[in-house]
Amino acid sequence: MHSSIIYLWVQEMVKAAVFIDGGYFRRVLRDVFDEPIIDYSGFCDRICGGAERIRTYYYDCMPLLSDSPTEEERRRYNAMQKFLHYLQMCRRISIRLGRLRKTGVDSKPRQEGIDLMMSVELVRMSWDHQIDQAILVTGDNDFVHAVKAAKDAGVVTKVYYSRGAPTVYAHDELLKECDEKIEITEELIESVRKQPILEEIPKRKEE
Repeated sequence: MHSSIIYLWVQEMVKAAVFIDGGYFRRVLRDVFDEPIIDYSGFCDRICGGAERIRTYYYDCMPLLSDSPTEEERRRYNAMQKFLHYLQMCRRISIRLGRLRKTGVDSKPRQEGIDLMMSVELVRMSWDHQIDQAILVTGDNDFVHAVKAAKDAGVVTKVYYSRGAPTVYAHDELLKECDEKIEITEELIESVRKQPILEEIPKRKEE
């Protein structure tokens, strides 16, 4: 009797995957919440609610380095390397890297490959019935067709977004297509904020 109850509980466990558009989420943290340092594993578990988080996929690009990198370019590149190393050490987080490309001398770098990788994995996991819920952190309407395909496979789609700054605008088309729309709030970010580690100041010996 006891073993059959455990079996039913395992069978009914809701499985979820998190898909994070790294560029978008970074702008949310920077422009809306003043760049807090957060626990990414904790954030992903929190937005999954009671569902089991099978995996988080984090999509981003390394910063561009010119032929003669400036100090700022090197700083940004090294900072991203350290951040990605941190993510690699987190529980059940996989990194997917696209690339930045400039089409002209004065043009703004554009991401390549991110939308495709994120859409393909969302659709593949949905139609392979690996997940019951797909949780997206993005505001990009390029994922609308992938969301539709996931829903056709019976997956519940959720999107976490922000409209707290012009740089993180979430498109209505994406919000309308997702089953559930949840705004990223200060309460959510504060719940996963990492507390600064204060170094212990050695006491001066009394003479």
